[in-house]
This record gives sequence, C-alpha cells and structure tokens, in this order.
Amino acid sequence: MVLAPMAGITNAPFRVLCREQGAGLFVCEMITTRALVERNPKTMRMIRFDESEKPRSIQLYGVDPAVVGRAVRMIAEEDLADHVDLNFGCPVPKVTRRGGGSALPYKRNLLRRILREAVANAGPLPVTMKMRKGIDDDHLTYLDAGRIAVEEGVAAIALHARTAKQHYGGVADWEAIARLKEAVPEIPVLGNGDIWCADDALRMVARTGCDGVVVGRGCLGRPWLFKDLQNAFDGSPERARPTLGEVAGVMARHAEGLTGCFDIERYALADFRKHVGWYLKGFTVGSELRRELATAESLDGLRAGLARLEHDQPWPPNTDTPRGKSGERAKVLLPDGWLDDPWDCPVPDGDAESDISGG
Repeated sequence: MVLAPMAGITNAPFRVLCREQGAGLFVCEMITTRALVERNPKTMRMIRFDESEKPRSIQLYGVDPAVVGRAVRMIAEEDLADHVDLNFGCPVPKVTRRGGGSALPYKRNLLRRILREAVANAGPLPVTMKMRKGIDDDHLTYLDAGRIAVEEGVAAIALHARTAKQHYGGVADWEAIARLKEAVPEIPVLGNGDIWCADDALRMVARTGCDGVVVGRGCLGRPWLFKDLQNAFDGSPERARPTLGEVAGVMARHAEGLTGCFDIERYALADFRKHVGWYLKGFTVGSELRRELATAESLDGLRAGLARLEHDQPWPPNTDTPRGKSGERAKVLLPDGWLDDPWDCPVPDGDAESDISGG
C-alpha cells in the first residue's frame, strides 16, 4: 500500500502519522526536477524526511529528459531518497496546456526518453511511475505507456484509473487497471482511484488482480486508514473507529508536527486549516467551534478549541465517502497541435513544470 503524493498534504508530519498505522510506502509531495537541480530552497525543505522514515520516497515531476536525468542522479549520488517515482498524472490545466503531466504520455517517444534517462541515472535506486489512463476516452495512453515502461526498466507502475478530462470526478475505471495488469505481467501494477475504505482496496485487488493500492484523497483527515488497510490485507476484520477525542489527539500532533516543519507557528497553523474539515467530517461539531479550530493562530489556541470537543462522541457512520476535490473538466487544455502526431518528441518548456498536484 502506498500513500499517494499530494501537494501541500504529504509533508513529513502527515507521512509520519500515516506510517505509524502500518507498513507501506509513504511518498513525499511532488517535486519538480528543475527546482531540485537548481537547489531551490523551498524544494530542498520539501524533501526533508523524518529520521523514522524508511524507505524514503520522492516523486519527481519533469518534462525535459536531460533535467529529469540530472535530478535522479542527484538523488542517487547525494543519498536524498531510497526510491524515485515519476509523475505523469497531473491533470491541472496550467500543466497540460504546456504538454506536461497527464498530457505527456501521448508523446510516446518523449515518455520513453524521460524514462530512459531516469533509469540510467538512478544507480541502485528503483524507479517507478504513476500515470492516468490518458487525456480523454478518445486518447488513451496507459497501455502503450505501460509497455514503454517495461522496456525501459521501470520497476513498477501505478495507474490512477481516470483520464485527465475526468480530473477527480466521475468513477474510477478499475477495469483499466485489470487490462494494464494483463498487458505488463513483468512488473507490479498498483491501482489508484476511489479507495475510500479498506474494503474498497480488497475489492480493487480482487477485481483487477493488481499487486497493491495507492491511496490519496481517502486518507485526508484519516491517517488511520492505513491501519485498516494493513488489517484488511492481513485478513483481519478489525477497523479503526476512533472517538472524537482520539481524533482531536491526532489533530494536535499533526499541527505540532507542522510547526516543526514550517518553523514559524502561525504558518504551520495556516497550513493546518485545510485539514480541520477532513478530520471532523461526520462528527457533530458546532459551526462556531469548527470556525475557531480552522482559524486558530497558535498551538495553544488550537488545543483550547480541541479541549472543547465532545471527546466521547463515537466515530460517525457513513463516512467512507469521497473526500477532497472532485469534478470533471469540460475539456483538457493542450498545446496547439499536440494531438497531431503521438510519436513526435517535442520537449515542453520549463513553464510546464508546476508543483500543484500529484495527479
């Protein structure tokens, strides 16, 4: 089981909370290759790992084969991580309109060049990739991309079973995961999409034959989902059902961890605000108290608000439902002429790199 990289979410404090729940691979926020090789200070802070994190996993996003190769070589030579994942799943318009993210695999030869450079420069580190089905239902790329990945020495593939056009809306096409597994039996295939509870993961594996699961939005405000996944794959029916008081304890630890990560307390609390609604989803909490928790400017203020919660309140039913952003795009923005020839090999400019989303 893998924690999907999510921009602004999967920093070290959140990864530690998830890792405590069960064994797996917990990937840092998506890192742009150009920013890494240029040693951008913000990027260098983003790749800091807690001393408890083993193995250390970095997801890279890049569009230029040479720059991707330099970034991977830097990670290997400087011992910055133990595993490199390459992102080809970002559906954000400002990325796809320049040929990056989930638009890039349509250019088969460019994809091949990027994968070849990454594997060649990785040394002993395994290189994996994450992708989507394609641009839209008329321009699917995942089967071709899977074969290219095998041929270039990629160690495993994760498929988010949506197209770029679907963005985060609609229903994930688990049958596509099954088709990819059949097409690339040489390497592990991981499934991603619509895993909101441990039983969803079991159903995905049973239906598709995939070798593991990648969980993104399902664990927002719910790091103990990884405990549920561990129990499910071990054959145990036990599921985590924390009380509101136990959730409050995790919220406090999360905010405290972010304070260490951001160094400045008010910045950490501002970053924590987006997590409050996810943690409290389904619980009965008054609007005034919710607002107080979401706007706390200090750890003491947050702790005071958490102390006012009804700590004995049990885990609410019917909360294994979608979390985070959703919705489908009317169309995918692409560079002019991008769909004319799937085999030409234009290298998008540096503006195609963005740290918005892991896809």
